[in-house]
Amino acid sequence: MFTHTCTACAQRQLIFLSQVSAVADSPRGPLATFTCWCGAEQTALMSLTSSSATPVEREPALAA
Repeated sequence: MFTHTCTACAQRQLIFLSQVSAVADSPRGPLATFTCWCGAEQTALMSLTSSSATPVEREPALAA
């Protein structure tokens, strides 16, 4: 699931896998086609990382 701001109703919605009707490859990455809760068909570029992500430091390994 992911969040998306709909271009039809302007609401930020949580989109579930059951709402996705297609995923296609594009030069910028996977592009999902889905139906918003308001009924409007939408498309969104999928990304596995956030552009504002900050690195997470690893915790030290536990001594066994």
